[in-house]
Amino acid sequence: MNAQTYLAYDFPLLSAFWTMLWFFLWIMWIVLLFRIIVDIFRDDDLSGWAKAGWLVFCIVLPFLGVFVYVMARGKNMGRREIAQARAQQEELNAYIRQTTAAGRTSSADDLARLSEIRARGDITDEEFRRAKELVLSGHGPAGHSSSTHPSGH
Repeated sequence: MNAQTYLAYDFPLLSAFWTMLWFFLWIMWIVLLFRIIVDIFRDDDLSGWAKAGWLVFCIVLPFLGVFVYVMARGKNMGRREIAQARAQQEELNAYIRQTTAAGRTSSADDLARLSEIRARGDITDEEFRRAKELVLSGHGPAGHSSSTHPSGH
């Protein structure tokens, strides 16, 4: 028998499963530790000294610190995470509203621009009338349906 065959006998399938289980449990614990550290910093109700105390406790005695934190403050971890997610969503929505409002033109602006184009002689009265009907019906440039010139030029 060669060295690879002996290695297979020394590391049976059950042992590989057991090793993978411990590895994934260890990874889950690391993720939980980082979530707790993020939650400590996220919590506005804790004072600076309380945050420092929890951090020291979780770093010096990691297993005990994580389990005590989850038992003592774990109930509100989800609530704080949801509150932060809602705040971020509101900030994003406000930014989107602000950005779209800056680029939006009103029907009056579109009609004034059409009048200028007609005054220069770039479009006929018939094209102006059709474009004005589109703007007033909400299908023109103010309605954001198309950005092409009403006369097709």
